[in-house]
Parts: sequence; structure tokens; C-alpha cells
Amino acid sequence: AQIDGRVKHFFSIYKKMKNQSKTIDQIYDLFAVRIIVDTVKDCYAALGVIHEMYKPIPGRFKDYIAMPKANMYQSLHTTLIGNSGQPFEIQIRTYEMHKAAEYGIAAHWKYKVASDGKKIEDSEEEKLAWLRQILEWQRDMSDNKEFMNLLKSDLDLFSDSVYCFTPTGEVKNLPAGSTPVDFAYSIHSAVGNKMIGARVNDKLVTIDYEIKNGDRIEILTSQNSKGPSRDWLNLVKSTQAKNKINQWFKNEFKEENIIKGKELLNSYCKARSINISELMKPEYTSAIMNKYGFRDWDSVLAAVGHGGLKEGQIINKMMEFYEKNHKKELTNEEVLAAVAENDTARKMEWNKSKSGIMVKGIHDVAVRFSKCCSPVPGDEIVGFVTRGRGVSIHRTDCINIINLPDLERVRLIDAEWEGTADDVAEGKYLADIKIYANNRNGLLADISRTLSEKNIDIISMNTRVNKQGLATLSTSFEISSREELIRIVDKLKSIESVIDIERATG
Repeated sequence: AQIDGRVKHFFSIYKKMKNQSKTIDQIYDLFAVRIIVDTVKDCYAALGVIHEMYKPIPGRFKDYIAMPKANMYQSLHTTLIGNSGQPFEIQIRTYEMHKAAEYGIAAHWKYKVASDGKKIEDSEEEKLAWLRQILEWQRDMSDNKEFMNLLKSDLDLFSDSVYCFTPTGEVKNLPAGSTPVDFAYSIHSAVGNKMIGARVNDKLVTIDYEIKNGDRIEILTSQNSKGPSRDWLNLVKSTQAKNKINQWFKNEFKEENIIKGKELLNSYCKARSINISELMKPEYTSAIMNKYGFRDWDSVLAAVGHGGLKEGQIINKMMEFYEKNHKKELTNEEVLAAVAENDTARKMEWNKSKSGIMVKGIHDVAVRFSKCCSPVPGDEIVGFVTRGRGVSIHRTDCINIINLPDLERVRLIDAEWEGTADDVAEGKYLADIKIYANNRNGLLADISRTLSEKNIDIISMNTRVNKQGLATLSTSFEISSREELIRIVDKLKSIESVIDIERATG
């Protein structure tokens, strides 16, 4: 316990030197003594004896017993000048205060009577007040990471405090450097949200006024107030005020952000031919909420709406959960049939096969498949009328189509595969994919062997490795349908070191 106390003391000295830009000779509590007594009366009696023995330094006395910190920390702090001229600090507290300071406010509240003579119910109520505030923050916030950051900030026992008064004489304990905005939100969130000005000691002050010990503050409010300003977040010092201001903005624009979030998810899925209704099932939305620490789906949508999360980040993760539950198990007969089908199709020349495309209801129109996105039967497609080269067929999620200038969009024309994927799979179609993997010996050989086992003709393969050892393999090969491509990608993903696989989109 003594070693632990010394570590905390050294940590306190380090923080003061760093945060307040002081040298070690400017730290008054470099040497410190702690006195632990039985009762609160003994604390003040000991203080009187000490001040008779040594001369106190003006402005260095703090009474955290009469005015505890927000986290219920209590002690008397005084700084004295020793006989040799060396300043040193003395802390005086009761045994109960010491346990609260060392082990937390919940460590010991089952005594029959508190050391200051209060009934146990009163002592517990004081300690529970801070816990209620923490629970209120947790209830108001949907983001667990943000809640933990606020809690960590509020638990800083080494931060200085300032004490001020309401017009009725109630004491308020705020962090040093606090403004009237901090004071307003310490009273109630409604007071802070409707604040238009403040009086300190009966004089009007600006909202960036720095509160001093002993100030008596009155907050001016108006029902016509439009609410807090985002600039207030740069003014306030208290965790409570920052939390309540952030909550006001989130709640004020939550509906708008929810709607925007839905639109972003829908647009992302539509551009990539993803059936969003299959993903919006409780098992997938719950998995997303658990992963990112949200309590409800609306909060996830709002986070996407205001930019806290990316729509691709959410959809891709939901697709992972979906694919885990929908893995296709092929029978031996299906595997043999697929191999036989590939052997037959491989004997045909790709450039002589029928396109299998219908453009605006016209059969066998002259079309060519774009090399930028390499559509295959089963993909959602669109046609683009080129200048003198017929119609080029693109996937609807092709980057070149998505980023097409408005003047060129008049050239887009409806296109679809004729019949089912099996009906049009009479030839071979070029597929381009990118494989991301941690580089290792034998990786390229494993990928090539996997494709060969599936009777896949590899057209090209390029490999690039960065300084961090991440390999990117771009490969082109011929397949007969989108379903075959999915089977191949699933097989490639099972290779050791492979991280992700995506199709080329432009």
C-alpha cells in the first residue's frame, strides 16, 4: 500500500509539471505528509495544531471536506514552510475518507454510523449521487467509447477545482477554468440549453468568463433561445457540460441523421447489387450493434448519417455475418457436374459465343463486355452506347458508370441477360479479382493450384507486395457465371494468409 501511494504521488507530481509547465522546484507538494484521524472534528483540530507549528503558504489551503470533489473525494490540503525553508504539503482525512480515496466510493459503505456522525443512509446517499450522474451519462449515450472517454476524464483526481455559489447559496464544485456555461449545465441541462447570459456577483459577464473561488453566479435564460452553440464545446471544462451539449446536438438532428443514414446504406447496396432486405434481419443488425457498441439500430443509422461510421463499413460487416450463415455445401455429384460443364465450355472459343444479352428488347444486338469491370452472367448490368463501337456492357457497380458525367448519362441504356444465368452460360466470360493477403512463401503456388483444381484458365496474374508485407494479387480468368465466381472466391478465401478478395470495378 505504501509503494502504491508513492507511485500515485510521483504520478501527481509528473502531471502537474507537464500540464502546468512547472519545474520541479515550483512543485509545493514534492514532500508530503498524510495524517489520518478518527473524526471530522479531529481533522480540523489537527489543522489548527499544524498551523501553530509551521507557517502556511497563502492561497494553498483547500477544504475538500466541507466542499467535496464531484467524485466524493474528501481531505484537508495545506502547504507549509518547513524550518529549512522547504515547502511541503499535509493532507488530513478520516479513515473512511482514506478508504474512499484509495479504493473508490463503493468500497466501504456498510458501517452503521459514518465518522462525521451522519446516519448511514445519508452517507450512502452522498456517495450514490455521483454514481447516479455516471449512470445518467450511460443512459443518455448510445456510443460506449464516448462514454468511457467521459468517465475517464471525470475520474481525474489530480485536476484542480473551483468552488462557486448559486443565488440561494448552494455550493457548486467545477473544474478550474470553468465558465458560466459549465455552471449552467451543473444546475440542469434545460438551464444550459436555454442560457443567454450570466451575472457574476451581480455584474453581467461574457459566457467565456473564468469562474473564481467564491463567485456567486446567476444564469439568465430565455424560452426563445435557439439552444447551445458548437463553440461552447471549446469553452467548457466540465465533463458534464460537454456531454449535455453533445447530447443536445445529437438529439436535435437525430431524425435527420437517421434518414440520411438509411439513404446512404440503400445507395451503397443498390450500387453493388446487394439485396439490403436480406441483411436487415435482427440477427445481423444485433451483431452490428454489439460490435460497435450501440443500443439500437436508429443510433447506428444516425452515426452513419453524421459520418461517425461509413456505410461500406456497416454493409461489408453485415455481408460477412450473412455469408457465414449461408455457406453452400456442394455434393460430389454437383462438383463432378461443374467440372464436366467447365470442360465442355472450355472447348468453345469465347469470342465466337453468343452474347446472351438483350438491350431494350432487341435480341443479338452487337455488344461487347467492358474490360474495366468484366460482367458475368448473374451480375446486374447496364449498357453504354459508344461512338462507333456498338454497346459496351458494364456492371451497375462499375466505378466508370457510377462516376459517369451527367452529359454522358444519356448514353446509358437498359440491358439484361437473356433468360437465367444457366441459359446464357454458353461461353466463357472474363473475371477480374484482387486478392489481399499477408505475403508468405508458397502463397502464389497455393492460389494457382486452387484455380487449376477448379479447371480455371488463368489469363493473367500480377503480384505487388508493400513494405508491411501485404500482398495484392490481381488475376484474370475465364468463368461461365457469377455463381461459379462466388464458389471460386469462397475457395480462395480459405487459403492461409488470404485477408480479403474483391472484384475489379473499374
